[in-house]
Amino acid sequence: MDVHRCRFVPFPPSAINALAFSHSSSLTTSSKGPPTLRLAIGKANGDLEVWNPLRGAWHQETIFRGGKDRSIEGLAWTQDPEEEDKNGFKVAGRVRLFSIGYSSSVTEWDLATGRPLRHASGNYGELWCMAAQPRLQPALNEDTMTINGVEMGVTRYQSLVVGCADGSIVLLSTADGDLQFQRTLTRPPKKKARVLSIAWQDRHFVIAGHADSTIRVFDTQNRQQLRSMSLGAGPQGGPKEILVWSVKCTADGTIVTGDSTGTVSFWDAKTYSRLQRITSHKADILDLAISASGETVFSGGMDRRTTLYRQMAGSKPGEKRRWAEVAHQRFHSHDVKAMAVFETKKTSILASGGLDTTPIIVPIREFGREHHRTLSSLPQQPPIRSVPKKGLLVSWWDREVSIWRILRSKNSHAAAGVLEGLPHAPDKKLVAKVLLQGEESITSADVLQGGSLLVVSTLSEIKIFRLREKLDNTMSLRKADLPDKLAKVGAKAIQASPDGKWLVLTTTNNKVQLLRISKPESPKKVPRFLPQLINLRRLPRKAARSNYLHGSLGAYDRSISRTAFSADSRILVVGDLAGYLDTWVLEGNEDLSQDPPVTSPDNRRCSSSSSSSSSSSSASDSEAHPTLIYAQHWRRNPTARAIPKLPSAPLIVSFRPAALSTPSNVLTNGTTLHPTRHTPHPHSHHLPRGEARLFVLTAEHQIYEFDILAGKITDWSRRNPTSTLPPDFRAIRDRAMGCVWDIATSSPSPPPSTSSTAVAAAGGSARERIWLYGSAWLWMFDLSQDFPDRRPNGDATSEGDDAEQQQQHTPQHKKRKRREEEMPPPLARIEDSPSKKKNKRSAGTGKGSGAGGAVPAHELNAGIGRSMRRTVGPAGEEARIFALDDDDDDDWGATDEEEEEDVALSSSSALLRLRRGAEHAGEKKEQRKGEKSKSYWGTYKYRPILGIVPIGGGDDGGNGSSSSGVEVALVERPMFEVDLPGRYAGDQEWEGRKDGGM
Repeated sequence: MDVHRCRFVPFPPSAINALAFSHSSSLTTSSKGPPTLRLAIGKANGDLEVWNPLRGAWHQETIFRGGKDRSIEGLAWTQDPEEEDKNGFKVAGRVRLFSIGYSSSVTEWDLATGRPLRHASGNYGELWCMAAQPRLQPALNEDTMTINGVEMGVTRYQSLVVGCADGSIVLLSTADGDLQFQRTLTRPPKKKARVLSIAWQDRHFVIAGHADSTIRVFDTQNRQQLRSMSLGAGPQGGPKEILVWSVKCTADGTIVTGDSTGTVSFWDAKTYSRLQRITSHKADILDLAISASGETVFSGGMDRRTTLYRQMAGSKPGEKRRWAEVAHQRFHSHDVKAMAVFETKKTSILASGGLDTTPIIVPIREFGREHHRTLSSLPQQPPIRSVPKKGLLVSWWDREVSIWRILRSKNSHAAAGVLEGLPHAPDKKLVAKVLLQGEESITSADVLQGGSLLVVSTLSEIKIFRLREKLDNTMSLRKADLPDKLAKVGAKAIQASPDGKWLVLTTTNNKVQLLRISKPESPKKVPRFLPQLINLRRLPRKAARSNYLHGSLGAYDRSISRTAFSADSRILVVGDLAGYLDTWVLEGNEDLSQDPPVTSPDNRRCSSSSSSSSSSSSASDSEAHPTLIYAQHWRRNPTARAIPKLPSAPLIVSFRPAALSTPSNVLTNGTTLHPTRHTPHPHSHHLPRGEARLFVLTAEHQIYEFDILAGKITDWSRRNPTSTLPPDFRAIRDRAMGCVWDIATSSPSPPPSTSSTAVAAAGGSARERIWLYGSAWLWMFDLSQDFPDRRPNGDATSEGDDAEQQQQHTPQHKKRKRREEEMPPPLARIEDSPSKKKNKRSAGTGKGSGAGGAVPAHELNAGIGRSMRRTVGPAGEEARIFALDDDDDDDWGATDEEEEEDVALSSSSALLRLRRGAEHAGEKKEQRKGEKSKSYWGTYKYRPILGIVPIGGGDDGGNGSSSSGVEVALVERPMFEVDLPGRYAGDQEWEGRKDGGM
């Protein structure tokens, strides 16, 4: 595979302004967190990202796009109280997300659609901060208090409190699923000091930090100010007023503040007197975070430091515990603006972000013993497309689309399993650029019909542009006229079919719609867009009943995240966040002599996935009387119900390209079915016969392959379960973003779904490679070979085996040496630890505290270390190293689901060998006699990766099926090339001074 390394594609990441976990910490929870746990990240460009911690996998599920002059400055989650259904069962309350930003309105988001659900505004100033009221404990049936001798009940709903720029503090109610103004706690003072930070001390008292060196305490029930605490005058030579940028409260009510002087102050919960202050930052402290126990505090500020404070016991008996700065570290390269904490018995993490646009996950309880985790600042669904036959690369961000032309290389093939890097800056040219009018950002874009049409979508509309080549090697764009019904249909994702005839739209309501585009007879004529959209109904699924204490995300789990067409454009697959796959097939033979219908009854009966009995009857009616377009119609795959639910959301859904292009069944002589008295609506039932094998990679990096038309897992997938994947690939923490196929065969005219084994038996040679990539890695798997069996008594003699398995009977020093020689240097970085059990716990998904991997024992340089040597005998012949923190719990941190997964992965290898068969094993031995390619290969050479798309190579323009290697464009967006504002440069920070730091 030839690689063009491209760094000219514009995509500026946006700063992180706010972070919030959907659930509060709970030290009584034994698992790693509820299944509805999410992390919301607010960006300066108005985007809102939703991440799923997924037991340490950290999957970016969706991005709610912002718009022009929009920004997210604050986030808060609430959970409605549980209710009882008609059968007396408790139903989980809805988990809700709110945001503020540069306005006087609070916005509630619809998680399922990704659009604002409602707004609440009033006659008050611009909102600067927001906080959600703590949840009422489930054990308490009521929350009452007495005011002036009258007992008043308090709602079980969580209220929101917001601080304004004019100094007022407003309380908003979320009762009954609404968002309304409740009361004003304080009117704007004469000085009108801005409310910069706000927090709840408990369910009745609010602590607010102002811009006039003051912290004020308010009672939300009687609207009274209880206390005012002053920080005094500012430092000499600086501003007179101290800005209280952050206010937080510990579990026992202790108030913690961080201000513009770099000082953290601790205040008594009852007397409101200052107990202690620690000046630990060289510049402003912008945010604070407190652990669930209240014994650990983190601060982040403009000096890029993340500082850890803990309560330390006094040196004398009876002396009070005092706070002390334990450690500080610069995880970020710029200001740290936002922090959030989530803890259970087995999870203890701090999330932080700032101007460097990168989210950082830091362990709390295991601070110093586990590495921190850096999440990608780039979108996990690549915002790039390509037209391989013309060498076009299309990218988009915000409201801008750029089209580049990349010249192909003369040598478009490489040695088996080895990358050939082309020049760092390949010949390229910006041939077209589109700037959309309006305020909404682009959600998706695609190019179809060989680069003649550009389709761009936002949440409210779709725009199609015609592309034409010009004499100066550029392209002209002209907006195509669409029917009003089509132009006003918004979509959060679009994808064109390989033949350019179909465009699938994923609407904001997670409905699947298809647009038929007819190719013009000549390039000068305008393509024909059929006015009606074909609505494809998804199978109704029963929502899994969960613990009512965890809350419910509603229809968010059914949000469509991935779509894929087969190589012949006759099979469509969509996958949602719950792990369900819905499939449809295109029946019949295309007859271009027929006129397409003008109206469609199916268009009037559009239904969602949660259909009732009436919608199911309309679905059966549409199957009996389908909408025929050129004698073809889309219908649900007959074996759709047989496809099992995935254990987690799909990250990659891709059909194998056909080894050789097969002629499509197109009728042009008018031969079609004629209506009769018994069949007034005749239609062909001819199903697709092309390649139907679907490759799926889940969010937990589990690989499956389905035969969609047969409704079952393929033989290759049965022979190669996830447990046979290379250990280095399974240890990767960054999730996969996409794939590129490299398919070729020299066998004469094989059927489309012929396996590589059959091709080899016929005397031909096959190449079935798939290149998977994430933000910091690139891996190749040869699907024509089986992965080595690494389970006990398994045959692991393939050339692609990991050196650890090949040398399992050799001394340890020799094994390590061969491992470093045979594997690429980036893949030989799995640390050896004296405790193999501890490494196992922190290496894969679901292990550790939820941040990075465990720090090797020999790198721990604090205290007496984490391991000791025990000597047995006078000469120490039986010396052994053991870990101090090793325990006997074999399933540390494992939930019930993880235990079931471990049992499944530890099944006997006899079943695997039975599936692979003795005949297949004989073929592998015969193949080992000659030279053969590697079964897998990987590298960390490229980072950070925005996306990889084919731009040429082979005989057919680089669509994944060729006799020679595929040619791709690998788009990188390194952070050192991103324009960031000047940062604070302290003493001896010469690098910051050179960069123009403040």
